[in-house]
Amino acid sequence: MSSPASDSRLTDGNGNPLLSPLAVLERYTAHDGTLASAFASRMRADPDRLFMRCGERRWTWQQAGAAIERVACALHARGVRHGDRVAVVGRNSDGHVLMLFALARLGAIDVPVNPDFSVREARYVLDHAEVCGVVCSEETLAVARAASEGLTQPPWFLLLEQPGDDLDGLLRIASATDPQHVDTALPPPAGAADTCLIVYTSGTTGFPKGAMHSQRSFVIGGEAFVQRVHLQPDDRVMIVLPLFHINATFYSVAGTLAAGCSMAIVPRFSASTFWSTACEVEATEVNIIEAIGTILVNRPRTEFRPEHRLRAMYGVRGPVEPAFRNEFKVAHLVGGYGMTEIPGVTCNPITGPRKVGSMGQIGRHPDPALPWAQCRVVNEHGEDALADDRGEFGGEVSGEVSGELWVKTPIVMQGYFRDEAQTRDAFVDGWFRTGDMVRRDADGFYFFVCRIKDIIRRRGENIAGAELDRVIGEHPAVHEAAAIAVPAELGEDDILVAIALKPGATALATDIAQWARERLAPQKVPRYVLFVPELPHTPTHKVAKAVLKADVTLRSRAVDLRS
Repeated sequence: MSSPASDSRLTDGNGNPLLSPLAVLERYTAHDGTLASAFASRMRADPDRLFMRCGERRWTWQQAGAAIERVACALHARGVRHGDRVAVVGRNSDGHVLMLFALARLGAIDVPVNPDFSVREARYVLDHAEVCGVVCSEETLAVARAASEGLTQPPWFLLLEQPGDDLDGLLRIASATDPQHVDTALPPPAGAADTCLIVYTSGTTGFPKGAMHSQRSFVIGGEAFVQRVHLQPDDRVMIVLPLFHINATFYSVAGTLAAGCSMAIVPRFSASTFWSTACEVEATEVNIIEAIGTILVNRPRTEFRPEHRLRAMYGVRGPVEPAFRNEFKVAHLVGGYGMTEIPGVTCNPITGPRKVGSMGQIGRHPDPALPWAQCRVVNEHGEDALADDRGEFGGEVSGEVSGELWVKTPIVMQGYFRDEAQTRDAFVDGWFRTGDMVRRDADGFYFFVCRIKDIIRRRGENIAGAELDRVIGEHPAVHEAAAIAVPAELGEDDILVAIALKPGATALATDIAQWARERLAPQKVPRYVLFVPELPHTPTHKVAKAVLKADVTLRSRAVDLRS
């Protein structure tokens, strides 16, 4: 379906209108839904365009394509076959991207692993995924080797960058003209329905689950990201979120693939150098999460570089929006909602109406002819919150509804690896149960309330821990707050809030209680207040409330305001 070639409502940094998302995709020949086919169509269009940079290394689309082929040949020579899993353990690097595409070419599966995992955590993933090989950095080699000890099938090892004393290096293979790394007998290309990624959840409760995604899911996920931020062929996507996380892979890498643009890979997020790095790599788009937005807004303004070229940022939402728009001069701020299992469900449209602090409306693909996501808001019985709530994009909605969000979307996991029971429990008649409480207004905008497991039951009422986090977090002395349930003497829950103060700030527990009383209903005022140097976080920078709940000493260390 044709569309206007440009969107006059949006311009680049020079005042030129941006190509419409569909016009971006239509620049390239059709693909078959696989990573190899989509990559080839972009490479043919402009082989000398920059594909990615990492530090001093640069790869054009053509150079990256040749490197991917060499790595695929080397992996095939090591015995990697269709359906095999290979773990990648290391900080963000160009090697991550080469491995993803090389494994996909073989129909094999990339299993990215958090480089900060302990031996125990890494062993669980390597064992559960039944990996045949591990590609890691020198920094993570010792942990990865220790984690592999005792596995039924010991994996082979390869270093992400240069060779070590006894291990070959991925970048040497990728850059080699040496025929020992060329195997001309590669298998036929994989199919769009083949699994290409297993992304393990952060595991804040119980054991991590491995969400499997197909090649088609990855490719169309990138196309949907082009729609969300109007990614252009000449954009430069800066990747600061970890490549073991769905945001960096399904939005940044897949978006770069879909738009045919380039990416700048940063080993890890650094608040102090964020703006200078954005200038150095000439970034025009970057994805962050809310916690990073808050961190950047609270950093000294001496670190800000007004000459940056960032046109769009995904993940900026809530109270920090005015600072990014007015102080940091980022024109297009897009916030949205997705999960490891269902990336990119909703977003605030880059053009048209938007509501600060919302998850936005249901997203869509650049081609309006393609069927896309549907959402339902259901009660505890799995029934629609309103009888006329059909959950269809553009459907009639009367008033506001609240409940658990259920989603149907073409960008959905194939299931949890080796876990049929959890997969079965996650779906009801094809609807994915998110476990998130949301509110939807009459205009079809969704607002996150809390995780269902973050509900505190007090005095017969349900209280959203996320609401307390936000309200108490707005206290001038508070850097971050986390409210959790602790047992009450007479049953149900009492509220404990753990607080990390801003550097140099002071506050008393009674100050926090008074702040809460002035802004919250009486039953929401915390009974216990505990000041801590810092709160624990998941690998994706969210507060790890499960870690707090597991600490049996919290209540004894907290101030009991009732006493």
